[in-house]
Amino acid sequence: MELFITIFLVFLYFICYIVAYECYKAPDDMKLDTETCGNLVLRNKNLGVGEYKFLLQAMRRIPNLSDALSEINDIVFSTLDKLFAKTGVFSSEIDVLVVTISIISSVPSIPARVINRYKKMEDVKVFNLSGMGCSASVIAVDLVNHLFQTYKNQLAIVVSSESLSPNWYIGKERSMMLPNILFRIGGCSLLLKNKRGLKHRAILKLNHLVRTHVGSIDEAYGSCTRIEDDQGNCGFFLTKNLPKAAAKAVSMNLRVLVPKMLPLRELIRYSMYNNLHASDPIGTTTYWRNKSKTSNPESGLNLKSGIDYFCIHPGRRAVIDAMGRSLGLNEYNLEPTRMALHRFGNTSAAGLWYVLSYMEAKKRLKQGDRILMISPGAGFKCNNCVWEVMKNLDDVNVWGRLYW
Repeated sequence: MELFITIFLVFLYFICYIVAYECYKAPDDMKLDTETCGNLVLRNKNLGVGEYKFLLQAMRRIPNLSDALSEINDIVFSTLDKLFAKTGVFSSEIDVLVVTISIISSVPSIPARVINRYKKMEDVKVFNLSGMGCSASVIAVDLVNHLFQTYKNQLAIVVSSESLSPNWYIGKERSMMLPNILFRIGGCSLLLKNKRGLKHRAILKLNHLVRTHVGSIDEAYGSCTRIEDDQGNCGFFLTKNLPKAAAKAVSMNLRVLVPKMLPLRELIRYSMYNNLHASDPIGTTTYWRNKSKTSNPESGLNLKSGIDYFCIHPGRRAVIDAMGRSLGLNEYNLEPTRMALHRFGNTSAAGLWYVLSYMEAKKRLKQGDRILMISPGAGFKCNNCVWEVMKNLDDVNVWGRLYW
């Protein structure tokens, strides 16, 4: 009897919906012309970052705290204003506020600035996550999902962005110049709820979420760090171990997530195939299908049997290519991630939502579709989740003025 009651409660209460989200699009005066950033782009062709990104005005001078807070205010408040206007939700109705901005610390905090701006949020539960890197947005969703299991009929706001102005590297270390090319201003605000009665207003439902951390491995822990060079200039240092750390974290995460998201028939097929070929040397079969010429297409799991769309963090072109090969994805699957990187650059924790927004603007997402979000981040960690589309989606969001 207790088992049936537990199952009933899980079905009734343990649920997390996204009602709406808003991505940030910087004004045109923050986009530098080709001549200004030409040398940076030409020097880093292989990164896959063209000229049509929103670069930092801070490139022209050394930024201060006022510049950083002004940048954050513009991103956070503009996305929240649009989110409240779109949904008709008032700030006084918000029960949970989670802000994920990794590399800025202000007093009062960024969440406090939000509360001061919108007022009437005296009883809101506030969380300020820092240092979580590109994977922070999924971590925030996981936090909200756990809160939803304790508090019923809640509305939550998640704000994800990054403070780039004070972290623009002005030194001469070539190994620390790479993030200047990759990272761009961006952000996103999400409205989530767990009230089943408002299911008709939801656009996405969280089906699964798995978090993996490989920080106990020294090479992975030090693969992405913020340090000072010999002259005392702060910047990000990305080591050659970063791709290996990302591959390790993603692989470990999917080994837990895949059995939850794939249909039983695919798991049985994979198990039977590997039992029949148990005499094969270790390493000749892969956990999921890939597109290498030497791999057997039947030897790995077919992720597309349980997932319709893949939302991969738009970090850099080489990582996207490697992820596509290892997961057996084609250009159609990778197009949203490539376009998000091409148009907006690496927007850190908000990048996943630019990718999702592209899919929605292209009217690909239909009711019942399942979306896998793959989100690696510094630490090193990988946090992946699966969303189910609740209705046909066609909001163009930040992609409205682009030519298709």
